[in-house]
Amino acid sequence: MDQIATTILSSGKSAVELALFVLLPIMIVMLSLMRWMEATGWLNRIVSITAPLLKPFGLTGLGVFALIQVMMVSFAAPLATLAVMARTGSAPRHIAATLAMVLALAQANVVFPMAAAGLNIPVTLLIALGGGLVAATATYYLFGRHLSLQELNHEQDLMPETEPPRGMMAVIRRAGSDAWEIAIGALPLLVVALVAVNLVRLTGVIELLESAMAPLFLMLGYPPETLVLAITKYIAGGTAMMGIAMDQIANGVISPQQINLLAGLLLCPLDVAGVAILLSAGKPVAAVAKPAIYGALIGVAFRVVCHAVVYM
Repeated sequence: MDQIATTILSSGKSAVELALFVLLPIMIVMLSLMRWMEATGWLNRIVSITAPLLKPFGLTGLGVFALIQVMMVSFAAPLATLAVMARTGSAPRHIAATLAMVLALAQANVVFPMAAAGLNIPVTLLIALGGGLVAATATYYLFGRHLSLQELNHEQDLMPETEPPRGMMAVIRRAGSDAWEIAIGALPLLVVALVAVNLVRLTGVIELLESAMAPLFLMLGYPPETLVLAITKYIAGGTAMMGIAMDQIANGVISPQQINLLAGLLLCPLDVAGVAILLSAGKPVAAVAKPAIYGALIGVAFRVVCHAVVYM
């Protein structure tokens, strides 16, 4: 019992430190930047400029907005944008391409905190952008080619609008409030994930599985510790996986080079929790889930290959 209590307390301490001293300050900075861009109109200008360039990939202006939200805020940030697309009659084919892209990108709420573990942010985001565009293209032209292209709206009138806060301090206060919600919301999941993995590790089951799977992972160029990270990520989500990865880094179980190698596989919203949350945007989004997931898998595979080329 003493060992179990010690495990729970140490895991809880690690989760609190990660949520409050790593995730929270980084999200305050990123959200402040995002809110300032919204308030000054820069965000809509960027969308207007880049939307024509990304149209060949099956993305619209709202799709570009969703891209920026994932890479600057969190995987759940595009939920509102997908809901707008679903509610106002965007073409199912465009919705599918946007959803696939979101699922294949690297989410900011995991990427930026993992800079503390040695993750190369510019390379990760650049490869993720390529993976997202590959996912959107594969969905638009291949997996979702049977979907309708009929639009029921003029999308330029549907760009999400926010009331500009009065002054920079108001922007920072609003960003701080949003960042606090993200960090506190992630805390229970981090605690449960760390406690569960560490308790299972006490039984020796994880070590047995890692030993059994080690030849396969080593053949692929991955460390045996990939197993617990992959299981955590694809069941509990990226935030839970981040907690385990940061704990492993702190204990010297995996290296920063290995974190960068695994980033293409582990840093994306394509997991049970991520898909469930994004599909809640509306029935039109849920209706295109199948082709979007197929496209996202292609995008993630592209990222895995790119990270292997760069870091193996």
